[in-house]
This record gives sequence, C-alpha cells and structure tokens, in this order.
Amino acid sequence: QLQASGGGLVQAGGSLRLSCAASGRTLSRYVLAWFRQAPGKEREFVATISGSGRGTYIGDSAEGRFTISRDNAKNTMYLQMTRLKPEDTAVYYCAARESMMPTTRPDDFAYWGQGTQVTVSS
Repeated sequence: QLQASGGGLVQAGGSLRLSCAASGRTLSRYVLAWFRQAPGKEREFVATISGSGRGTYIGDSAEGRFTISRDNAKNTMYLQMTRLKPEDTAVYYCAARESMMPTTRPDDFAYWGQGTQVTVSS
C-alpha cells in the first residue's frame, strides 16, 4: 500500500515536499514514480527513480525545479518541488512498479497511492 502526503496550497514561486510511504512491501525492489492529474486532463508523468535511487529521470514539465529521491530504509519516496507555478496544480500520485526497467507510462505501474492535492495560487 502506498500513501502520498505533503500536498497543500502554496503561492507561485514557493516549495512543497511530497512524501510517499509504503507499507507491506520492500521498496528497494520497485521502480517508483510520481504522476499528476489536473482536472480534465490525462495523468501526466512527473518523475521516476530506480530501486537503488541512483537513477532518476525528471519529466520536461518539472525539469530543473523538482527533485525525486527515496530512502529505502524508511520505505519512503519524496518529491521536492521548487519554483512552483499555477500550472503545477494537480492531484499528485505516487506509483510503484516491481521491475528494474524504468518507464514513464502510467499503465506500466501496478501500485498507486491515493493522491495528494497540490494547489499553486498566482
């Protein structure tokens, strides 16, 4: 089970850190990712990280502003978001894939958290 938290309301230019805690699984075996979905839009890839944490990939919309990390000892993944923009407003979901192969496709992830709302005001 994945539990996302840390969302909230922030002004443009501000920062937030999202967390995704896992229970019942050993996260080091999983590729993890963050996706987001704004109202009326498709789920969008944000960032992914390898099982070891040494490999990361940030999507174009977040490149240079967001950082993904994980602490396998705590079974937790993080998304540090800086210089937030109103267009970052969405529900953010964490996802896990029991594979060593990275991917940006939502359909490739079998396990999902419940989502946490991020709202950026202008």
